[in-house]
Amino acid sequence: MAITLREVEDTDLPLIFGHMSDPESNRIAAFTADDPTDRAYFDAHWERIRASDAVIRTVLLDGAVVGHTAVYGPPEQREVTYFIDRAHWGRGVATAALRALLGEVSTRPLHARAAADNTGSVRVLEKCGFVITGRDRGFANARRAETDEVLLTLAG
Repeated sequence: MAITLREVEDTDLPLIFGHMSDPESNRIAAFTADDPTDRAYFDAHWERIRASDAVIRTVLLDGAVVGHTAVYGPPEQREVTYFIDRAHWGRGVATAALRALLGEVSTRPLHARAAADNTGSVRVLEKCGFVITGRDRGFANARRAETDEVLLTLAG
């Protein structure tokens, strides 16, 4: 299993949209777009983030697009994110992709957030050196409910 990262290409976007519009993936991720199936919103959002100073990478598994990962936000509050196609969960793809991204981005500290009950995502972050530094509660679009979340930090 070879996990690699590369710059996002236009041809990746339909695949990434498919990953990010999966209802079960969104329920687990919790904090998603208001309507993950809104392609116009998705396209506008990706146009903005690709034009920003975010570091965004497509995640490839043996050459096939299986997700994306990014570092974004203002310098003092840089945050990581990742989204892997549900068909590839539990195989170490997210951990390998995040580790590769952290190797490209030297900025520290980095921050992350995850639904408190999303144990898979919390475990990925902890394997990559993030530690839980706080807790919060926010409205999760995918659940249409207030949801507990953990705040994590990767120190320098």
